[in-house]
Amino acid sequence: MDEVLISADSHVTVRQEQVKERLASTFHDDYDEATAQFQRRVMSAPAGAANQSMMQTFSHPAFGRPGNANPHERLVDMDTDGVQTEVLYCEVSAYRFLYRIRRGWQEATHAFNNTLRDFAAVDPKRLVVSYQIPIHDVEFAASEVRRVAESGGKSLQLPVFPTELDLPDYYDERYDPLWAAVQETDLPICLHIGLTTRLEDLAQRDPTPQQALMATMTGLSSGEAIGMWLLGGTLEKFPRLKVVFVEAGLLWVAWFLNSLDDKVVRRGYRYPALSELPSFYFHRNLFLTYIDEPDAIQLLRHRLGVENIMWSSDYPHPVSSWPNSRAMVEKSLQGVPGNERELIVAGNASRVWNL
Repeated sequence: MDEVLISADSHVTVRQEQVKERLASTFHDDYDEATAQFQRRVMSAPAGAANQSMMQTFSHPAFGRPGNANPHERLVDMDTDGVQTEVLYCEVSAYRFLYRIRRGWQEATHAFNNTLRDFAAVDPKRLVVSYQIPIHDVEFAASEVRRVAESGGKSLQLPVFPTELDLPDYYDERYDPLWAAVQETDLPICLHIGLTTRLEDLAQRDPTPQQALMATMTGLSSGEAIGMWLLGGTLEKFPRLKVVFVEAGLLWVAWFLNSLDDKVVRRGYRYPALSELPSFYFHRNLFLTYIDEPDAIQLLRHRLGVENIMWSSDYPHPVSSWPNSRAMVEKSLQGVPGNERELIVAGNASRVWNL
């Protein structure tokens, strides 16, 4: 029990009424209109509905726990699980609708992030919330990054696929002021898989009642996003960025990196924006979280990079290891040397989030 566990991926619920309590009443109607449109446009579509259903289909120990919304109860559940610190991602993807608020979207962004801040304020050393950064207005996004950093925040969450919001991919130079601000503050950019409207068609064709095919493809689809970060030149221009892909999985990434490098080394491809092989930027700048992948840990941890892998409990989602995280960690890390084990379960997360 002396081993420190830091979950690099856990979750928290925020209710819209909590956000409105921190937002001037003159903006409430516009806020409600934007959230209602988001519900109709995104969450009621096949992929959104399937994503919500997957969170509730199976009975699992963490489902419905008050710790998902109550920070005091959360700390109790963390103690039960033997977890020292959790990096928290909100269940609501607010950057999908905040920018659509007609009046007061900047104020609403502050209110949303302040709601997350107040949750973590109960014990900010143990509850590390990821503040959501809307990316439509890059100047505002950079200012929000600095505001978060100045208030003691340690984690940023951005959309995985900016093109889903009708914006260019992240290698576009429009984002350079944002990356400069992020690099300046030394906060990690966290990209959590989940709802992706790119899988709308698959959600309708998936033959399984639990959307098993779509759920599996959600993690694999992040290969597109990882590739954009590795090949687009952003990490060449901003070498100190830390980019975390949350819950994307491990095993397939080893093949993916090998394929990108092999195209240069053996097949004559050129990546004009890069001065090194793609795997160089992965090992320097990118990080992956996982829940329970013993084969990846046992067989491929050195190829992926022991310093690039971070354990998580994924509380309170169906795949969560709560309340048996220590037993699951012990099983998946059997035989792993102590120094490598410490990096995977705590050390890497402590370094990435400056804990």
